[in-house]
Amino acid sequence: MNAQSSIGELAEIQSLLLALVEDADENTLREQYHPDLSPLGWHLGHCVFIECLWLQEEILGEGKLGGAIRELYTPPHTPKSERGRLLPSKHALLDWARERQAFSLNALSNPRPEWRDHPLLTDDYLIHFLIQHNSQHYETMLMVLTQRALARFEPHGAGRQTLQPLHPRQESVDIPAGQYRIGGERPTAYDNEVPQQPAELRPFTISKRPVSNAEYLAFMQDGGYRRKELWDSAGWEWCRHHRVLCPDHWRRSEEGHWCGIGVAGAYQLAGNEPVCGISQYEASAFARWAGGHLPHEYEWEAACRLGVLQQTGRAWEWCDNPFHPYQGFTAFPYPEYSQPWFDGRHYSLRGGSLHTRASVKRPSFRNFHEADKRHIFAGLRLSYRNR
Repeated sequence: MNAQSSIGELAEIQSLLLALVEDADENTLREQYHPDLSPLGWHLGHCVFIECLWLQEEILGEGKLGGAIRELYTPPHTPKSERGRLLPSKHALLDWARERQAFSLNALSNPRPEWRDHPLLTDDYLIHFLIQHNSQHYETMLMVLTQRALARFEPHGAGRQTLQPLHPRQESVDIPAGQYRIGGERPTAYDNEVPQQPAELRPFTISKRPVSNAEYLAFMQDGGYRRKELWDSAGWEWCRHHRVLCPDHWRRSEEGHWCGIGVAGAYQLAGNEPVCGISQYEASAFARWAGGHLPHEYEWEAACRLGVLQQTGRAWEWCDNPFHPYQGFTAFPYPEYSQPWFDGRHYSLRGGSLHTRASVKRPSFRNFHEADKRHIFAGLRLSYRNR
């Protein structure tokens, strides 16, 4: 992709971020609908702040941004619960965002000669970084709106058809033992995707498709949330403590039918669509129930590169390994993107969801969340390790 096309892609995602805020009222802008999610308006402000941080401070050297802006939009400085209260008015936020976004586009479209050797601009790295960073926050903003829809759910008339359970299908493919290429390449790859490296994998079998809504319902109806033997100790404690009985994005209608909840509200669950809105604990319990495992992320990437996986990019797919640094990892452009999360508590996810932008949907991209997170658009795919 040439620089001009990349600038156009950055302008597009900037417009999408603005549109979500433009369509929101002041309450939606500021409300924290989930403890793990910041208010909608904060995400727009943070994305604009990051653009300013790298261009205005790092490259142009124009000095630090205002203290109040820095405090609000730097995640460690202001708790999520306080961010909505501190946001400027919708009008002021949008005016500032439009002005700074236009500045970013102009600066990146017309780089000064002395910028050419800056490491952030090598191979248009910063442009690709901003496209992906904004795209990730765009998806998170859609999670915020999904949580708003869940809070507003009215069970009357929400579902008129019954979702039928289906035992997991045995449509899988055998992957032979061997050495497989893992990782991405700059300028698009994040620091946690590089350097590329070989992975020696034992033979394994992986499902062609992710687990469907109908298959997940079969797990539920077979007592999946009540059977301790299907869960590890941490997962079982979490399940009991939170009284989890279904995916986060499912609700029952007044008529007793399961329906899904999305940004626009309730919708009819399609039996063959990938289940979405489950934690790594739930994904692991389902895999045990079905006689399989979650794949290691190297297995997932190897199978994806071989072209044998179907329906990728419809729901993030939980893997069974903690998020970790590749051999030779170096933090870039800043340590906080990846390094703090190599803590043994965050697990890798692969593939992307229906709300994931194309710039992030690549075989090597690594999402990561703690095992109990289920507000994300995540499901699973089964793997079977051959002996």
